[in-house]
Amino acid sequence: MVSKARKAELIKEFGGTEKNTGLSEVQIAILTEDIKNMTEHLKIHTKDVPTRRTLLKKVAQRRHLLEYLTRNDVKRYKDIIEKLGIRK
Repeated sequence: MVSKARKAELIKEFGGTEKNTGLSEVQIAILTEDIKNMTEHLKIHTKDVPTRRTLLKKVAQRRHLLEYLTRNDVKRYKDIIEKLGIRK
């Protein structure tokens, strides 16, 4: 789970202001941070099934948001992928 301070940093970095939380880039950045944290947790706790299920749900949610960006604005999609280092 992302801490409040880290979430505020991500919102400010990707949304411009701290109130711009609905922007797709902000949501993708927060989900990416959550995914990274859960992946590290699952490396230690390999049999934690509820966390694995939540991780898969978050990955799917991020994928849908990325697909939305590709349909509507390819430049924003490429920028967010580059900033977060999601795809190679």
